[in-house]
Amino acid sequence: MQELVPIGNLDVDQLEEAMLEYKQANCPVTHTFGPGVYVREVTFPADTYAIGHYQNFEHINIMIKGKVRMINEDGTSTILTAPLTFIGKPGRKMGYIIEETIWQNVYATAEQDIEKFEAKYVTKSAASEQHRLLEKQERLSAQLDYKTLLLELKITEQQVKAEVEDLSDHSELPYGTYKFQIGDSDIEGKGIFATGDIRAEECIGPARLDNKRTVLGRRVNHSNFPNAIMVPRGNDLYLYAITDIAGRTGSSLGDEITTDYRFTIQKRMEMKL
Repeated sequence: MQELVPIGNLDVDQLEEAMLEYKQANCPVTHTFGPGVYVREVTFPADTYAIGHYQNFEHINIMIKGKVRMINEDGTSTILTAPLTFIGKPGRKMGYIIEETIWQNVYATAEQDIEKFEAKYVTKSAASEQHRLLEKQERLSAQLDYKTLLLELKITEQQVKAEVEDLSDHSELPYGTYKFQIGDSDIEGKGIFATGDIRAEECIGPARLDNKRTVLGRRVNHSNFPNAIMVPRGNDLYLYAITDIAGRTGSSLGDEITTDYRFTIQKRMEMKL
């Protein structure tokens, strides 16, 4: 088994920057929302190193499975073995994953917008933000088709943005576990990105409930090569994957989840008939 060399006084940001030069491990994340609580669960594969974002507040940590050699501030290490529950202090955690580990962070918050949550509860390093920007995929084809669609519908980008930001028909997601979050999109403004692996034909979540839009209904971007589709259930719409959608690797978000607006508009019209 590979041993972790004590880091002593090595700057964590420098270590992270060096690690980002290597291929990032697949670390699927799920989000579970309940009354006044948000649970963020990540699975770390064995024989990998992990550095977390800086946690701004104390919160509950739960190791459901696995074994991790955690690195302390003085360079010494401590082995944590599941099952284990403890209060995490503000700061960054890093360590070597000895055995596949499932780790939960539990926060006392009703916030369901992960981007807003992260802006308050965690601080991301400059290295991780730069890495995310460098990993952006080219979306020129989707961008061009989106603009073509607006011309077909005879509407402007400003009208679309106003519709997206209109919360008068907003619906929160039902309590449950989800594998996506909002992020900056190369297609248009904000989009929805996978945080955990989503398989073809898997339900991603509700997009419209009782004639009100959830974050999926408001934020999923258009693509002429979509990886998801809106499926009617009575008077509601649910988003389903039509191909495998990759979740996050390391600290980077996974694939952007997209759908074909033309097909969605057609389905909405059929539902009104």
